[in-house]
Amino acid sequence: MAKPPKFKFAATPRVLKKTDNRLQNNGKKEVDKDQLQKKDSDIVKSQKPSASLFLSYNMALGPPYHILLDTNFINFSIRNKLDIIQAMMDCLYAKCVPCITECVMAELERLGRKFSVALRIAKDPRFEKLPCGHKGTYADDCLVHRVQTHKCYIVATCDRDLKRRIRKVPGVPIMYILGRRYSIERLPEAYGAPRM
Repeated sequence: MAKPPKFKFAATPRVLKKTDNRLQNNGKKEVDKDQLQKKDSDIVKSQKPSASLFLSYNMALGPPYHILLDTNFINFSIRNKLDIIQAMMDCLYAKCVPCITECVMAELERLGRKFSVALRIAKDPRFEKLPCGHKGTYADDCLVHRVQTHKCYIVATCDRDLKRRIRKVPGVPIMYILGRRYSIERLPEAYGAPRM
């Protein structure tokens, strides 16, 4: 017959010694803390969503719509023989105010004689001129920065890279040319926009 095990009733718990390997820092944990601090500094803080956003739609937009024009949008409008203001009104069924930044004007001036018609259209007094307070004249960066700070604009462009950058900003509709008409995405009230 097997002996039952003996129990110690008042036994003290075992304590690790100060020299035990499990308590010593091997230098790895310090490196891990440094790496975590570096990773925390690399994290980009995202902007808080605007209070006027309903899901992904910007409810602060309303007539008269302010539309930021890009260089190639003006160019493609000329090629497709579209009157910019009239075609915008046909698309949105509301009054539209086309806006051109100084960077877009500078880009049109730099392109030379080939785009002189686009420059003449951009200088139309019906178009609102917006001043830029930054260095450089790269129009895409200017438009993206303006849209991120003020979400009251619709961006009109045919540039794929610029569209991709603007789609990352929530609540900003994009106007483009589709089948000799203007079309718009991410604007739920746009009844004039053709459905795809």
